[in-house]
Amino acid sequence: MARIIRFHELGGPEVLRIEHVDVTPPGPGQVQIRVKALGINRAEALLRSGAYIEMAPLPSGLGLEAAGIVEAVGEGVESVAPGDGASIIPPTSMVRTPAYGELVTFNAESVVRHPPSLSWVTAAATWMQYLTAYGALIDIARLQKGDFIAVTAASSSVGIAAIQIANMVGATPIAITRTGKKRQSLQDVGAAHVIAAQEEDLEARLSEIAGAEGVRVVFDAVAGPIFEPLTAAMSLGGILIEYGGLSTARTPFPLPAVLGKFLTLRGYLVHEITRDPARLEAAKRFILEGLESGALEPVIARTFPFEQIVEAHRFLESNEQFGKIVLTV
Repeated sequence: MARIIRFHELGGPEVLRIEHVDVTPPGPGQVQIRVKALGINRAEALLRSGAYIEMAPLPSGLGLEAAGIVEAVGEGVESVAPGDGASIIPPTSMVRTPAYGELVTFNAESVVRHPPSLSWVTAAATWMQYLTAYGALIDIARLQKGDFIAVTAASSSVGIAAIQIANMVGATPIAITRTGKKRQSLQDVGAAHVIAAQEEDLEARLSEIAGAEGVRVVFDAVAGPIFEPLTAAMSLGGILIEYGGLSTARTPFPLPAVLGKFLTLRGYLVHEITRDPARLEAAKRFILEGLESGALEPVIARTFPFEQIVEAHRFLESNEQFGKIVLTV
C-alpha cells in the first residue's frame, strides 16, 4: 500500500484527499520511484478546479513533478537502476500519470538521473520551470547575447527560471511584476530591471530600458490588456511567446504593432518540447549543464509535508510565493 493524493470532485484545495492504494509493479519500459519530494505547479490547481487544458475523470490523481529513489524498473529499462536518484520530466497528461504519491510509476523516457549535488527538494523543483523557460527562450525564440527579454509573472518559478536562463546566455532580463513588493527579490535572482505594472507605465518603462532597439522577446503568462503595452515596446521582428492566461480579462489583438513591426505572437506549452525526443534531449543537456555550473538554481518559496497538501495549494493560490512550492514525503 502507498499513499496518493486524489480528488473526487472539482473545487478548491479542500477537495484534495490522501488515500491508500495498492501499487502494481512497473511494466515493460517503466520506472517506479519512491518519492522524496513533489513540485507544486499552478497547472495542478487548475486541474483540481476544472479550468485546466484537460478534464479530470473523477476521482483523479494529479501532479507533474517528483524526485526520489528508483524502487524498481520494468523489462527493457537500462537508463536507470534501483537505488538511483531520479526526477520526473512533466508528463503530457497528469491524469494518466499523476505524480502526487509516495510510490509513482512513469515511462523510462520521463525519468532523469539527476546530478547527485541536487537535494530532493531542488530536484523536484527543476524540470517544469526550466523546461518551460528553455523551450520558449532558447528553442523557439533563439534568445542570445544582447537581446532584451521581458518576463511577466516574473516571481513565479518559471519567471525566475527565465531570468536565470537569460543571464546564462548574456541577454538582459526585464522582470514584470504587479507591485514593487518583490522588486528586491527579483533583482537578487538576476533581473537587470524590474517593472511594477500596477504602479508604473509599462510601455514607457520598457521603452526607456530597451531604447530604440526595443524588446525582442516577450515571455508572457498573463495575456489580457497587457498585450498592448508589451507589443508597443517590442522591436522589429520581435516575438511574444504566450504560455499562460492568468488574466481574466479579454486579450486584445494588437494589430497596429503586429503589422507595423512584423511581430510574431506564439502560443506555447512545455509539451511541445517534451513530446519531441531530440528537442527534449537538447533541453536536458542545457539544463543539466546550467545546474552543474550553478548558473541555474531553483528558488524554493516554501516546503510543506505531504500531509499538508491542502495548505500547500492554499499557499499556491495566495500568490504570495516567490519561487517554487515543494511537498516533502
